[in-house]
Amino acid sequence: MSDWNTQIIEEFRANGGKVGGRFAGGTMLLIHHRGARTGVERVNPVAYLPDGERMVIVASAAGADKNPDWYHNLKANPDTSAEVGTETLDVRAEEILGDDYASTWERLVAVMPGFAEYQTKTSRRIPLIALTRR
Repeated sequence: MSDWNTQIIEEFRANGGKVGGRFAGGTMLLIHHRGARTGVERVNPVAYLPDGERMVIVASAAGADKNPDWYHNLKANPDTSAEVGTETLDVRAEEILGDDYASTWERLVAVMPGFAEYQTKTSRRIPLIALTRR
């Protein structure tokens, strides 16, 4: 795990799910995921959009041309957990597709316009993943 991720995770856990810097005031969670090939558990900080009964996370990789590793891990192992604030929730991860994708993307970029900028940096469609409580 990168030092950057480690620092964000430590700050998140020390402050009841709150972080500062460029993420101050935003919604963030820690997604746990198991390596698709290795089975090793990993944790990544990700911004999320509260969306009714689900939390939507974005596999943007800051506009890179490939999806982040956690995306592939969640596709292979969708039953996982997420730390939200001070709670750890059992969740199921499912990719958002079709008409739901378009309307969810619109809501997301209205609140977090940086993701629209990331989309301009890549030719891939940035995946959206819905996390719902199990």
